[in-house]
Amino acid sequence: MTLPSIILNREMLSNFDDAVQKEWVITNGLGSYASSTVLGINTRKYHGLLVAAFSPPANRRVCLAKLDEEISSESKTYPISVNEFRNGIFPRGHTFLKEFSISPFPKYIYGVENVEVQKSIFMPYEKNAVITFYKILNKSGFDVKIRVFPLINWRHVHSVTDRWKSSWEFIEKQEEKEIVDIHFSVPPSVLVIKTINGQYHAAGKWIDGMHYREEAKRGESCLDDCYQLGYFEVGVKANENENFAIIAVADKNEVDARKIMAEISVTMYDVEALYEHEIKRRENLLTKFYEKHGSIPTEDWLNWIILATDMFIVNGIDDTQKSVIAGYHWFEAWGRDTFVSMPGLMLVTGRFEDARKVFLTFKKYFRQGLIPNFFPDQMEQPAYNAVDTTLWFVNAVLQYLKYTNDFEFIQEQFWETLKAIIENYTRGTTFNIHADGDGLLSHGSQLTWMDATIDGQPITPRAGKGVEVQALWYNSLKTMELLANKFKERSEAENYAQMAEKARKSFVEKFWNSKKNCLFDVVSDYSVDDSLRPNQIVAVALDFTMLDNAKNEKIVDTVHHELLTPYGLRTLARDDSRYIGVFAGDRRSRDKAYHNGTVWPWLLGSFTKAFLKTKGYADYRCEYALEN
Repeated sequence: MTLPSIILNREMLSNFDDAVQKEWVITNGLGSYASSTVLGINTRKYHGLLVAAFSPPANRRVCLAKLDEEISSESKTYPISVNEFRNGIFPRGHTFLKEFSISPFPKYIYGVENVEVQKSIFMPYEKNAVITFYKILNKSGFDVKIRVFPLINWRHVHSVTDRWKSSWEFIEKQEEKEIVDIHFSVPPSVLVIKTINGQYHAAGKWIDGMHYREEAKRGESCLDDCYQLGYFEVGVKANENENFAIIAVADKNEVDARKIMAEISVTMYDVEALYEHEIKRRENLLTKFYEKHGSIPTEDWLNWIILATDMFIVNGIDDTQKSVIAGYHWFEAWGRDTFVSMPGLMLVTGRFEDARKVFLTFKKYFRQGLIPNFFPDQMEQPAYNAVDTTLWFVNAVLQYLKYTNDFEFIQEQFWETLKAIIENYTRGTTFNIHADGDGLLSHGSQLTWMDATIDGQPITPRAGKGVEVQALWYNSLKTMELLANKFKERSEAENYAQMAEKARKSFVEKFWNSKKNCLFDVVSDYSVDDSLRPNQIVAVALDFTMLDNAKNEKIVDTVHHELLTPYGLRTLARDDSRYIGVFAGDRRSRDKAYHNGTVWPWLLGSFTKAFLKTKGYADYRCEYALEN
C-alpha cells in the first residue's frame, strides 16, 4: 500500500507568509510528538523536535526544541536553519530550502552551491525518542563539514523559559565522543543525544528571546530562551556522499534513557531499518482498513484520515491502558472526545482491542455514576465536570457492540457499571445532575461541551435541560433496555423502557420550536432558550431518536441552511446578536467566540448521519454528503 504524500517545491516555499503557516506534527503513541512548520521555524511554544510525555500521555515537556544546521567549507559558512526573534528572522536558512515533503514523515531538502542536505524526521512507536537522519550529497570540488546544533529546553508544554527565572538546572556530561547526556534537576530527568557517524563538540550558549508569532497573535507568552549545546560535526569529502543521524531520547533517569537508546540503534543500518519499520507499520494500517472495507476505493484524502486516526490513540502509564488525545498540540485526554471519536478512530478501523482498553481505562476512574471528563496534563486528579461524557460512554458501548457483537465483554466488564450510571443519574449525583419529575435530565451550568468561561463565569452556561443531553439520556435508556433484554433481565428492561417513554413524551412536548422548525437549545422550569445552535443535531443522529422523521428532517433542513459550512457547523446562527464570526485574538476574545459562532468540524459526523437518516441512503444522497 503506497503512502500518501504532500510535496511543496521551492516556489511554494518562497512565499514566506503562506509557508510559515503550514505546520506538521508526528506522534509516537504515548502522547509525545514532534512538530514545526514546513520552513523549519518554530512559531508556537508547543513546537519542538521532542515533546515528551513523561507520564504517558500526560506531563508533556519540550525537551529538544530543534536542531539547527550549518554547512561549512574552507572559506564560507552557510546556516540553513531559521529562527525568529522580536527584531527579525535570523539566520535565514529557509532561503536555501528546495523542497519540503511529508509521506508520512517530514523531509527537508536544502541546496547550497553544489551541496544538498536531506533531513528526515521520525519517531519510533511507543518510545520517547526522535530520530533525525541526514543524507549529504557533496557534488562540489571541496570538502565540507556539517554541524548540527541542538537547542534544548526542559519546560512544560504550556510554559516558556526565562533563563533568569527558570527553575530547571542541568549538568552536561560527555563520556563518549558521539554522545552527550544532559541531566536536569527539576524534575529529575535526562536527555541523551547521540550521533551516528559524527562526533560531539562541547561549546554551549544561551539563545535568548526566541519569538513565537502564533503565540503573540493569541495573546500568550511568546518569548522563550533555549540553551544551545555544542554541536555534532560530520565531514564530507569532495564529490562524495555521507549519511548520519542524530537521536534524542528523554526519560526520568539515565539508565532507562540509555536502554532506549541501545534498543534504537548502533549503526546507520539500524536507523534505516527502524525507519522502514515505521513506514511498514503505517502501510499496514492502510492495508488493514481496505481489506476490511473492500468496496471503498483507495483515495489519498482517505489515506491521510486513516493515518491521522493513529496519532490520537495513546497508551497510558502501562500497556493495559489506552486513551485518546483530544487534539494536538495542547489538549489532554478528554472523556467526551474519546467516546465521541471512538467509532471513527477505533471501530471503523478495526482496532477493537484498543477500544476495549479505552473502556477499561476509563472504568478505573468511574466515580458516583460519572466517567471522567478529562485528565489534566500535570497529573492532577481527573475532572468529572460534565453531564454528557458518561452518556457518550454509553453510546460508545452501543457502537462497539454494533461492530463486534461482543456482548460477553460488555456483560462481564461493564453491565454493573452501566446500571450504576443510570441509577446515579436517576437518583442524582454531583453537579446537580438528576432525572427530573418529567423524566428528563436536569443539570447545572457549564457541564456540556459548550463550557468556555471568562473570569470564571460560563459564557454559555446552559443550565437546566440541554437538548443533546436529553437525546443522549434517551439513547442511553434505550440502550439499557436492549442490553437488559439481551442479558435476560426482563424487569430491568421494562423499567428502562418506561423511563425512556416518559422522557420521550416530555421531550416532544417541551423541546419543539414550531416558529423555527427545530428544537430549543435548553429548557428550564421557567424559560426556554431558542438560540439556534448545532446541539440539536445529536437528537437526530443517535440510534434512538425521540422524534418522528418529519420533525427530524425539519431539524436537518434548518441546521443545513443556518449552520452548515464546508468545515463544520457554526455554534450559533449568524443572525444572533451574540454571533462572533472570527475566532482570533487573545484568550478572552477567543473564549467569547468559542461557542458563539466558531465552526467545529466534529459536528459534521452527527450532521452527516442525521442527513442520511432523514433523506435516505440513495447513491446521489451519499455523494452529496461526501462532496459537501
